[in-house]
Amino acid sequence: MIRSAPEDHPQTFGHPRGLIYIAGTELWDRISFHGMQALLVLYMVEQLLLPGHVENIVGFEQLRAGIETLTGALSVQALASQIFGLYVGFVYFTPVLGGMVGDRILGRRRSVILGAVLLTAGHFCMAFDQSFLLAMVLLILGAGCLRGNLQPQVGELYAIDDRRRATGFQLYYSMINLGAFIAPIVSGFLGQSYGPHFGFGFAGFGMLIGLVIYLSAGKNLPTEMPRICEAARPSLTAEETRRCAALLCVVPVGSLFWMAQSQVWNTYNIWVRDHVDLTFGSWTMPVPWLQALDGLAPFIFLPPFLYFWRWQAARGREPDELGKMAIGCFIFAASTFWLGFGHLAADENRRVPLWWPVLFHLGSNIGWLYYTPSVSALFSRIAPKSINATMIGVSTLSVFLGSMTSGRLGGLYERYSPLEFWSLHAALVGAAGVIVLLGRPIFNRVTRDAND
Repeated sequence: MIRSAPEDHPQTFGHPRGLIYIAGTELWDRISFHGMQALLVLYMVEQLLLPGHVENIVGFEQLRAGIETLTGALSVQALASQIFGLYVGFVYFTPVLGGMVGDRILGRRRSVILGAVLLTAGHFCMAFDQSFLLAMVLLILGAGCLRGNLQPQVGELYAIDDRRRATGFQLYYSMINLGAFIAPIVSGFLGQSYGPHFGFGFAGFGMLIGLVIYLSAGKNLPTEMPRICEAARPSLTAEETRRCAALLCVVPVGSLFWMAQSQVWNTYNIWVRDHVDLTFGSWTMPVPWLQALDGLAPFIFLPPFLYFWRWQAARGREPDELGKMAIGCFIFAASTFWLGFGHLAADENRRVPLWWPVLFHLGSNIGWLYYTPSVSALFSRIAPKSINATMIGVSTLSVFLGSMTSGRLGGLYERYSPLEFWSLHAALVGAAGVIVLLGRPIFNRVTRDAND
């Protein structure tokens, strides 16, 4: 499907007004997603996978048999980590298919609406043990339809050579992080006070709000042109094929970053529960509340970093997307390595003080702020127009591969010390930064005509 850029769209704060509606929809999608994500591993380890509950899950024995055929017998914690990795991995894989559906069949808007409906149904299915796997399927398919077509609309709001494009993605991602801040606070409170099903219900209502925001956008969204049949779709030129090949090379490198990032929402919750002092007098802070910093830190840091990058750009020293990706990897690696040394500050009960993981979240999210929006801007700029949404969906394969692997790595938590466990993840992220720097000259040569 070919779409026209809305050159005459109303502007708000120097950006197309449609960005507000798209980012607002994404905000509530992330509130629902991160609310679910914050509770999932703890819910499985402490309730769902234990006797009295696990027998009620329709189809679970077949799923467990399939997983353990590949991994061998797994403990409850290792199995929960693996299921979480599969869930998050497929949530980030299906946008590839969702982008194709939006490009070729339903169009962007219908695909986003369908995705929101599926996500809402999936969150409400989490209220029952029996429908747990059905909920997983609905959430995975819904995320594919919604995310595979919502994010590409951000790029379609700007011309290819519009310097506001990267800033637009930064603003869009700030809503992702705001949602990631709100969700663990609310879901963690509901989960600890009333049970996890109340947290999952909150996620479902959040997605309904996101759907209402999107439906109210009207003409502020990018214009959808009539779809054309596949036979009439122009073939990629040799130059466009080279650009796509270069972008595909980014995927496995990016998966190294996401192996560590995904672990922050996976086994990290178990580590916090086991090793961090969360008590304040007679009150114990909910474990997911620490993850709220993953949303708050980038949201706070975004304005000063936008100013810093503009200051660099005015002097011709702002890094390009690949440069920012490498910087982000190195910062994230250093922060993850810091996490492994928490035992140095532990008290007589072997509990790490709260400020130690807080510093980890602040540092790692500066790395995230450098890395993740830069990847989106890179794919949006380099990918050919005719398959732009599909290629942006392809970029999420990094998260798919990283999350799938992080689920397997999470099984090492019971066998490794915290220093060994987190140092392994720090090394993976650091290796990604080195590879990006080494491959940067070649990548830029191959894609130098993307701005012509």
